[in-house]
Amino acid sequence: MTKYLDQPEGKEMSFLDHLEELRWHLIRAVIAIFIFSIAAFISVDFIFNTVIFGPAKVDFWTFRMLCKLGDLVHSPALCIQTLDFKLQSRQMTGQFTMHITSSFVIGLIVAFPYVFWEFWRFVSPGLQMTEKAISRGAVFSVTVLFALGVMFGYFIMAPLAVSFLSGYHVSDLVHNEFDITSYISTLSSLVLGSGLLFQLPIVVYFLSKIGIVTPSLMRSYRKHAIVVILILGAVFTPPDPLSQILISLPLFGLYQFSIFISAYVHKKAERLAKKNQLNA
Repeated sequence: MTKYLDQPEGKEMSFLDHLEELRWHLIRAVIAIFIFSIAAFISVDFIFNTVIFGPAKVDFWTFRMLCKLGDLVHSPALCIQTLDFKLQSRQMTGQFTMHITSSFVIGLIVAFPYVFWEFWRFVSPGLQMTEKAISRGAVFSVTVLFALGVMFGYFIMAPLAVSFLSGYHVSDLVHNEFDITSYISTLSSLVLGSGLLFQLPIVVYFLSKIGIVTPSLMRSYRKHAIVVILILGAVFTPPDPLSQILISLPLFGLYQFSIFISAYVHKKAERLAKKNQLNA
C-alpha cells in the first residue's frame, strides 16, 4: 500500500486510509473551484460582456489582428466587419442557468492547476523513485500546456468558429438567432477542449515511457493527422486559405512536438539500455 508524507516511516496505509486521503484532496479541489466560481458569479458584468461575449464582437482582439494581417497580405477576406447573429434566451431560467454554468466553467479553468496539483499530491507518494524521476515537473508542464490550450481555444478557435457559424446560411429566409445556452456551450467546449487537446505532449511522453507509443508510429500516422487538422481548419475558419493556416499550424506543431518528445524518450531509453549492457 502507499506511504504518505504525513504517515510514520514504514507505516503503510489501508484502503480506508486511502479513501480518507482522497476525500480531503477532492474537498480541497472542490473548494478551490467553488471560490473561483463565486468570484466569477459576482463579476457578472466583466465575465459576460468582456470575456464570454468578447468573441461575439467585431472589435475582439483576434478580429482586429486578422484585419491588420489582411491589410499586410492584401487579403480583405481576413477582415471580419460584421457578425450576423443575435443571442436570445428562450427559457425563463435560461440566463440564470447560464450564469451559474459559465461561472462554474470559469472556476474550473482558473482552478485547474491547483486541482491537478491536489491530484498529483495524492498519486505521487505511491510512485517508485524511477517513476517520480520520470514525472518530475508534471504539474508545471500540465499547467503551462493547459494555459496555452485555453488561450488558443479562446483567441483562435472560438472567434473563428463564431464567425463561421454566424455567417453560415442555407437560405436568406433563415436568420441566425442563437440561444444563449447554445453559444456558451459551444464556447466552453472549444476552450476546454483545446486545453485538454494541448495535453497531447504529456500523454505521448508517458505512453512513450511505457512503450505504447513510438516515434515511428506517430510518423506513420502524420499524414492522417495533417488531413484531420486541415479539415478542422477548414470547418472553423472563413473561406480563406490564410485563416485556415492560422488554425492548422499550431495544431500541426503540437503533433510534431509530440513526435519529438516520443523520439527523445526512446533515444534516452536506448542509451540507458546500452549502458546497462556494458555494465553487465
